[in-house]
Amino acid sequence: MNKPGLQPSLKGRALRLLSQREHSRSELERKLSQYEEVPGELAKALDELQARDFINDGRAVDSVVNRRSGKLGSARIKQELAAKGLSGEAVAEAMADLKDSELSRAQEVWQKKFGCAPQDPQARAKQMRFLLSRGFNAEVVRRTVPGTE
Repeated sequence: MNKPGLQPSLKGRALRLLSQREHSRSELERKLSQYEEVPGELAKALDELQARDFINDGRAVDSVVNRRSGKLGSARIKQELAAKGLSGEAVAEAMADLKDSELSRAQEVWQKKFGCAPQDPQARAKQMRFLLSRGFNAEVVRRTVPGTE
């Protein structure tokens, strides 16, 4: 436990956040910048953690994809990755992998939420809006919701 008046170091705060889940470097910068007392101190601490592979953007991408792919479509996952400051080759590769399973994931989400064909156009529209709001593309939604083909 910390002694009264003794604040954890930036590296300690970063390690605590990383122990809870994977974070991108930009996420850590955003969360910890308010605690930086000396300019450059945060960058130095994050450089050290990155050099020791505690911060790894590839793992952060994999973590988001694994956590969210069972509930969300590719568009929403890509949006979350961008919000975390992740981009580049790892994100592009993850998006390509998700595109292959988009239809089956949409069908699983639809089955879990609704489980039966819509009885009228209003119910069909509701089911379609639900899947669209989860980030599945329109073609996948059309193929998933019964009666829309």
